[in-house]
Amino acid sequence: MEQIHLAPLGKDAFRRVQHIWIPDDQVLWAGSIQHAFGVDEPEVDFHVIETERRAVGFFKVDRGFDRNAFAQPHELGIRAFKINFADQGKGLAGCAVASLAPYLRAQYPGRPSAVLTVNMQNPAAIACYLKGGFVDSGDIFTGGIAGPQHILRMAL
Repeated sequence: MEQIHLAPLGKDAFRRVQHIWIPDDQVLWAGSIQHAFGVDEPEVDFHVIETERRAVGFFKVDRGFDRNAFAQPHELGIRAFKINFADQGKGLAGCAVASLAPYLRAQYPGRPSAVLTVNMQNPAAIACYLKGGFVDSGDIFTGGIAGPQHILRMAL
């Protein structure tokens, strides 16, 4: 399996990740790259998941995610996590998720934890996040456009 690393991605770096594609059923859960770059969200930072050769994934960190009732004060929100469809099934997502805690600690010192929601109809993602260090809070978020979602949290 290829080694991955996570890195900040400028909001002007669309060309670096524009090739990342996921099918429509996954777009419903994670959004498209085009949408991520097309929305102005001042409290959201972009990050890339890379191998030695190229970008294979993308995610957003929402520094203002604690505006959601289920988020704890100063908690980071992980959003729009995706691995390019052609690169799925190779263990890259698992490696990226397992790398999140030390990466986020370095990028966002002093933040207590990270939280995300994952659709109940996405068992592969649920398993990946749990294996990578997230813990199921036991609560369900029902405000998503694609149905109910587990709330998963990772201490930083």
